[in-house]
Amino acid sequence: MNIVKTNNAPAAIGPYSQAVKTANMVFLSGQLGVAPAAKKLVGETIESQTNQVFKNVAAVLAAAGTSLSSVVKTTVFLKSMEDFAKMNELYEVNFGSHKPARSTVQVAKLPLNALIEIECVAVVEK
Repeated sequence: MNIVKTNNAPAAIGPYSQAVKTANMVFLSGQLGVAPAAKKLVGETIESQTNQVFKNVAAVLAAAGTSLSSVVKTTVFLKSMEDFAKMNELYEVNFGSHKPARSTVQVAKLPLNALIEIECVAVVEK
């Protein structure tokens, strides 16, 4: 196993890694809508936070040698299912015609009182 780390996404704030890469898979920890340099949420709307989440996910995937087009599974955690439609629109924009398997759940609370967190698993082409 190899630990994946990039300064282009928020650093882990606990005893975990941004991602762990195996022979041909990478497992990303959940990403919030936190700007890496500012170390704080990028806004108070689901749109602003979702856009930043995808920037962070893409940055960690790039550091692992892969991209959004190789994601096989995502889990989306929403503070409110009322935000599902707006999140889903941005999700589709970011993934395009690629449609990884997905679970979406509403949670009581996320770190930093975020509105969204996304984790994923991707294939790493050799």
